[in-house]
Amino acid sequence: MNTKYFGKFDSLKNQKVQIMDETGKIINEKLMPKINKETVIKAYKIMSLSRAQDHFQDKVQKQGRLLSYLTSTGQEACEVAYGLQIKKGKDWFSGAYRNNAAWLASGVPMRNIMLYWIGNEFGSHMPEGIQTLPINIPIATQYSHATGIAFAEKYAGRDGVCLTTTGDGGSSEGEFYEAMNFAQLHEVPAVFMVENNKYAISTPRSKATKAINFAVKGISTGTRNIIVDGNDFFASWAVVEEAMELARKGHGPSLIEFDTYRLGAHSSSDDPKVYRDEKYHQEQIKKDPLIRMKNYLVDKGWWDAKKQKALDEENNKIIRAEFKWVEENANTKLEDIFKYTYAEMTDALNEQMQEEKDFQKYLSEKGGN
Repeated sequence: MNTKYFGKFDSLKNQKVQIMDETGKIINEKLMPKINKETVIKAYKIMSLSRAQDHFQDKVQKQGRLLSYLTSTGQEACEVAYGLQIKKGKDWFSGAYRNNAAWLASGVPMRNIMLYWIGNEFGSHMPEGIQTLPINIPIATQYSHATGIAFAEKYAGRDGVCLTTTGDGGSSEGEFYEAMNFAQLHEVPAVFMVENNKYAISTPRSKATKAINFAVKGISTGTRNIIVDGNDFFASWAVVEEAMELARKGHGPSLIEFDTYRLGAHSSSDDPKVYRDEKYHQEQIKKDPLIRMKNYLVDKGWWDAKKQKALDEENNKIIRAEFKWVEENANTKLEDIFKYTYAEMTDALNEQMQEEKDFQKYLSEKGGN
């Protein structure tokens, strides 16, 4: 691990950064970031909301009311930790497809997320100041997008930082290295993150790489790198905070590996029981980031069963109300499928759109659908 600029964590060398243990107790007070009570509680509420949304959308997808869905269940701590630090109107987020908690934390409206998964691309149209790129399905191409955005920020003389994330499988893609190499070469303000949830679809980490961890992959491009307990909200916050500060000051990019775990399936069409060892899975459940955060809040006297019940009820109302709005307003216009590929539609896209219009007219006249 290259800790050249990670001053706070130099003493850890090749160890994983951890501040909170698996029970929610603080074990490294000197590394504890300065976060006020309100922010910590807000973080827990977003983590809980994302988990509840994941469960709800997984159910309605099985009812045929969503096209597909990929949850961030189990990865909420690191995602909320970096999502809350993205400054509105200044910083950027170039995510993948398993970033529900990060989207909520960075200000993306829940209905936008639901719109996308129901098949309406307008869900990618962000409110003013929310500089979050559309959901990225190709693996690791978001790293290249982030590098380009960060390069533009530096070129324009602004102090915005672009954060980007991928799963452990994404580190096997060429763009993973190409993007970091360019970013390091030009010292752009980017923060690269790998959410190591132990599986790339059904491929376990052990069959994906012989590297001792994913953080060390930054060494090949000269990028400082660090590994952190991704289920530890405070450790995740502290490492991201320093990486963003360094990037903003002109010290270039960082690579952060979040050691976490995907509690759910890869996607709504996946059955993890086919490839995942059940004993190992049960062990990982004990490391659930929501349990750790809740224990911490209870120990501090900031949380109790009454507040939890009220939060669960409020989350349920919010999620159902948002999905009701989406189902009532999600009609996708045919033009929207074609018109947002480029700033202006090409001749080929116009031809394709007209062809589809003619086909729909044909079906209508023949009484089809």
